[in-house]
Amino acid sequence: MKAIMVMYDSLNRRMLPPYGCDWVQAPNFSRLAGRTVTFDNNYAGSLPCMPARRELHTGRYNFLHRSWGPVEPFDDSMPEILKRKGVYSHLISDHYHYWEDGGATYHSRYSSWEIVRGQEYDPWKGAVKAPEIPETVGGLGRNRHNWTNRARMTDEKDHYQTRTFDKGLEFLEQNHDEDNWFLHIETFDPHEPYFAPERFRELYQKPEGKHFDWPPYRKVEETTEEVERCRMESAALHSMCDESLGRVLDFMDSHDMWKDTMLIVNTDHGFLLGEHGCWAKCWAPFYNEVSHTPLFIWDPRSGKANERRDALVQTIDLAPTLLEFFGIDLTPDMQGVPLRETVADDTPVREAALFGLFGGHVNVTDGRYVYMRGPAGENVPLHEYTLMPTQHGSGRAFMGRRLLATAELAEPFPFTKGLKTLKLNAGETRRTTGADSQVTFPTALYDLEEDPDQERPIDAPEVKERMKGHISRLMRDNDAPPEQFERLGLE
Repeated sequence: MKAIMVMYDSLNRRMLPPYGCDWVQAPNFSRLAGRTVTFDNNYAGSLPCMPARRELHTGRYNFLHRSWGPVEPFDDSMPEILKRKGVYSHLISDHYHYWEDGGATYHSRYSSWEIVRGQEYDPWKGAVKAPEIPETVGGLGRNRHNWTNRARMTDEKDHYQTRTFDKGLEFLEQNHDEDNWFLHIETFDPHEPYFAPERFRELYQKPEGKHFDWPPYRKVEETTEEVERCRMESAALHSMCDESLGRVLDFMDSHDMWKDTMLIVNTDHGFLLGEHGCWAKCWAPFYNEVSHTPLFIWDPRSGKANERRDALVQTIDLAPTLLEFFGIDLTPDMQGVPLRETVADDTPVREAALFGLFGGHVNVTDGRYVYMRGPAGENVPLHEYTLMPTQHGSGRAFMGRRLLATAELAEPFPFTKGLKTLKLNAGETRRTTGADSQVTFPTALYDLEEDPDQERPIDAPEVKERMKGHISRLMRDNDAPPEQFERLGLE
């Protein structure tokens, strides 16, 4: 058996034709939907980038105990389990956070790995002289490393996404006749900045104005024309992602790989492009534009294709799905569920799903309603639990000395394999972070059936109590620290 995962970062569900988009040119995603099962009720769990990838490895929620960080010494890592059980696992990625402080234990869980350099802030090419940077909307996206790197990618063949898929196709060419392997091809695109080759940008009518391919993380202050310009740049990069996907589908077609190869196409989260008057993610509530994500799965055992599924599934289900596919037992700490039967006949796997950001809202959905629970008062108490004190920060670095100075040893959680962890007082030291700005938003309940765009919070006490019950139950199942219940005003 063989498996391929094609993973994107910030792939926007609302920009894909299989999910109703009629203006972004992405024919290979339509082709993909015809060859796979399309999930209509897939949700993120822990956000953003590295928390989602920890879930991808471990099959359990990250955000109630930990912010952005590495795989922990006590974690069960799906690629490493495959490796130990004789299934070769290979990672190819330009997602540069894998190789920084705050993420640098993921890639080494695979049998082998390859890195492609140059994305976003990646300090790749050295240039003492500052690069030329065009005038941009609001002075946004004027990062020196990014523009130094762009200057080295004047040809499409040099683009980081192209090189990532080149390496993926190289692995397939060399190994498609072999058995027992898992290939993880992952590109940071279509994450901002929206740096797409000109031929993809020419697919869209670009409004006139200053350069604008790097949206900020805040409320929209730009003009309607500027917002439209940024959306077009995002669409162009989605079209490039579509073409890269087509290369994988072409290879599977030409080598008859559909008969014995699982294919998963997924993402970590979506993105706000002006919806709700907001840009980006991680500072506003996780509306469906961010949390409700695309997912496509082909399982050769059932052979189901060109069908849709309504079951509520999440990122934490992907590790169990891959382990089960290769005949490997799940570990006791995994909370996700193998999706074999769901792919086959839409078998439900859960009643409700949690999602959120460490220190922000704890959200829950049952597929009909979304309940966003904010702190009952100040955003305390709140603690990080880790044996790997690195995080997302300037340069993705060690945790700050002020936070580390609060460290004490915590008693083991059920999933830490008897290991005590550092307990760090994040509530007193994260006042200026993006996570804490999220909690200024009130607790809210939305009815997705009546209000799919989440524009009108509702007051439905019985529904609210039921959703609160889901949150409490799922937090207990996740061995959430007691202070998380106190922070949220829950029993």
